[in-house]
Amino acid sequence: MNEKIFFVSAEVYPFAKVGGLADVAGALPKALSILGADVSVIMPYYGDVQEKARDFQIKPAEIRGVPIVVGDNVENFDLYSAKLPDSQVPIYFVKSEKYFDRKGIYFDPETKKDFPDQAERLIFFAKAVLESASALKFKPDILHTNDHHTSILPAYLKITHRHHPIWRNTATVLTIHNLAYQGIFPPETMDLMGLGEEFFYPEGPFEFYGNVNFLKIGIFFADAVNTVSPTYATEIQTPEYGNKLDGVLRSVSHKVFGIINGVDYSVWDPSVDENIEYKYSIDDLSGKRMMKSVVLRQFELPEELDIPLIGMIGRMADQKGFDLVAEILPELMKKDVKMVILGSGDPRYEKMFKDAQKKYPKKLSVYTGFNGPLAHKIEAGADMFLMPSRFEPCGLNQMYSLRYGTVPIVRKTGGLADTVIDVDEKPNVGTGFVFSEYSPQALLDTINRALMHFSERKEWRKIIIRGMKQDFSWEVSAKKYLELYRKVKEMKG
Repeated sequence: MNEKIFFVSAEVYPFAKVGGLADVAGALPKALSILGADVSVIMPYYGDVQEKARDFQIKPAEIRGVPIVVGDNVENFDLYSAKLPDSQVPIYFVKSEKYFDRKGIYFDPETKKDFPDQAERLIFFAKAVLESASALKFKPDILHTNDHHTSILPAYLKITHRHHPIWRNTATVLTIHNLAYQGIFPPETMDLMGLGEEFFYPEGPFEFYGNVNFLKIGIFFADAVNTVSPTYATEIQTPEYGNKLDGVLRSVSHKVFGIINGVDYSVWDPSVDENIEYKYSIDDLSGKRMMKSVVLRQFELPEELDIPLIGMIGRMADQKGFDLVAEILPELMKKDVKMVILGSGDPRYEKMFKDAQKKYPKKLSVYTGFNGPLAHKIEAGADMFLMPSRFEPCGLNQMYSLRYGTVPIVRKTGGLADTVIDVDEKPNVGTGFVFSEYSPQALLDTINRALMHFSERKEWRKIIIRGMKQDFSWEVSAKKYLELYRKVKEMKG
């Protein structure tokens, strides 16, 4: 039997993207569909998306003026539809003049702050999802929710919709892409949800230090909770990584799973990548050396191709290990090495690395901002890729790096621990360099190990080839999701 899956996300690539959630929501449903699942996707119809309606061939569905109660107000929604690009997977858009006809996804682009009615918007969207399935006569086996934006849906299925003909047999899955973002709102949010005060009591599923925590609600009510890597699924059940929800997660550990995200190899593969000037593959790596020339020229560094080039791409924040890199930079710059960095974020780090670039103009070059094509070039042209993250639910760049023959240097956390095998620990299967302790010295020691291996060219080539042979395709991940869906249906009985 083909599973019917209703996949719910606040962002879906290429329609709207803030972070990695959008990439998953744009790729996983397509991979599930290829494996035979009957998948439909639903998201809000933001003002930003409406502007691109013609490009994406978004059209009105025949469902209009459906009333939704939020608190004391009644607001209507219309449904629009399109297809996920390069697929037959339908995606539906919930249109509401009051809640979504505006610029921005989670925050106001002018004030850079969360929308003041964010809780209301998420409640409206959740209720609209429930009504949309009814209107579409789509009876899902699985309701797959993602992050706190959609995590109150499992509660509605258990409390208000448990006897509903569309929903009574539906099992729920909540995927946590990053536990740090939880959706914490004041207690009066319970009124907006339409659930009585009797549900809000100390240490209950809705209460969190005097407030309402949407992610906690989802963790409690979902039939299964999964994260985007097996190691992260374990880590979030500890005080160090649990963001005050570790106790809740431990209490439901029997239903917590981890599935690593996939990579879209139609976009991220050096043999087909449209963003790089010279294609290459395992059979012919000559294009990689030519891409190193391209990157060095673009970053205005001396074109010395035998000196190792380290690349780093990411949000300039402590989470991504930029504090460690800043600490070791003076020592690193004494070595025979070059480094290119692409990213933006904390102004303190942006300034620090820009200043360092002036100090080491022949060794370090920094691009602050977002530049998609340049990210592809760095993956192709660098010899090593640095990801010393404090925590990393999944991470994608280390998996891109492996496919591009760019050897990752990572900290042993989350998805990094699940995807990179240390060369010195397992010489015959190693694909990169891994360290455990979150300290500048541990990072520097690991870079030194990588530099030693780099000098052994035949050995280095073997490491590159092993990495390029790894398969982190969405097909692999999608098969694991189908297994999880079947397990959840059995757990639900």
